[in-house]
Amino acid sequence: MELDSATLSRILTASTLMFHAIFATIGVGIPIFIMLAEFLGIKRKDPQLLILARRWARGYTITVAVGVVTGTAIGLQLSLLWPSFMQLAGQVIALPLFMETFAFFFEAIFLGIYLYTWDRFKNRWLHWLLTIPIVIGSTLSAFFITSVNAFMNFPQGFELVNGETVNIDPLAAMFNPATWPKVFHVVMSAYMTAAFILAAITAFAILRKKGTEYHKKALRITMIAGLVFAAGTALAGDLSAKYLAEHQPEKLAAAEWHFETETNADLILFGTINEDREISNAIRIPGMLSFLAGNSFDTEVTGLNEFPEDEQPPLWVHYAFDIMVGIGMYSLLIAGVFIILMLFKRFNEWNKPLLWGIVASGPLAMIAIECGWVLAEVGRQPWILRGYMRVEEGATTSGDVGIALAMFLLLYGVLAVFCVTVLIKMFKNRPPEAEVEKRYPNGTID
Repeated sequence: MELDSATLSRILTASTLMFHAIFATIGVGIPIFIMLAEFLGIKRKDPQLLILARRWARGYTITVAVGVVTGTAIGLQLSLLWPSFMQLAGQVIALPLFMETFAFFFEAIFLGIYLYTWDRFKNRWLHWLLTIPIVIGSTLSAFFITSVNAFMNFPQGFELVNGETVNIDPLAAMFNPATWPKVFHVVMSAYMTAAFILAAITAFAILRKKGTEYHKKALRITMIAGLVFAAGTALAGDLSAKYLAEHQPEKLAAAEWHFETETNADLILFGTINEDREISNAIRIPGMLSFLAGNSFDTEVTGLNEFPEDEQPPLWVHYAFDIMVGIGMYSLLIAGVFIILMLFKRFNEWNKPLLWGIVASGPLAMIAIECGWVLAEVGRQPWILRGYMRVEEGATTSGDVGIALAMFLLLYGVLAVFCVTVLIKMFKNRPPEAEVEKRYPNGTID
């Protein structure tokens, strides 16, 4: 079957976004842990925590380098694959696109200074202060690019007259009703995912019987933070549900297989659906969808049948929603169990079932990120700019998209191999204890 240019453009853009999401998430989440580890290291005069921050920073730079390439690819593809969309909306959202680039440069400059000034300051707190602009830059980068996505879901700040974009208000476009719940969700989930990825790496090292006091400290930091950020992500999800109920009811209805407008609407988890929209094998929580939509079981939730069939998102987004929420609950559970056992002094490095659960939490958290973006993007279908332009209307008509798809997929494969290989070589056979001994032979940072 021959695919048209619009379908190929969707496949290429989707593959780019899903690959980039890995590095973007790490790019937003890891800096706060570098900041936290160095802060605790200086405060407690603990050389192991300083080495922990240092090693996390080294690995972070590799992911940043790959993220630059994939981020550039997204910018390129917006212009080449979606010219009609950019012609309509490009000038409206040019401000956050430019500011995202500025935020990245801001972060990169201070990251370079941070990496090359270790042990250069007599007052170590001056070096730690450099982590603040890095965290600010990475978070602002997430804010600006997410505001662009929010605009695609809730376009405002312009008028369309005879096909021309007029009366443009860039600030109104950037600060639309979708921006704040989306940004909060993106940032919290990035912090949470970074916590569980770092925890998974540490737990795996302990399971390989290479665990030391250094790894225990790293695991405690990441799991405590993981619990906090998982709770924050759950709150963000609740706020997102309320936004959808008010402003994008068709997305919420598709994600929840909710077809008839009603109060006391059930929350549907898992299950299957046939062509007649009959649901089976699902778990129903009575009234919970209404409660999520408006903090009351009497809240009326708009059903999907209220919308024309050609404007309804595909129903399979329900599965992406289930996976995302399920992994979020798992993350809360595994972090909570760890902290309870830690507080009651019942956790040790030989608690293998728990450690394997933590190892699983890292890749699972990244899968949840991917499913979240699938829900966000596919749940907006058939629109590329909701209410203004459909996906097929915004796509290029070029016949060369298939060649570009093959080339970019090859590029992503090369980047993935490069990233994994460099990270392995960077830390293989280089135990942190040896680095602590080398840099702090007296066992103190003074």
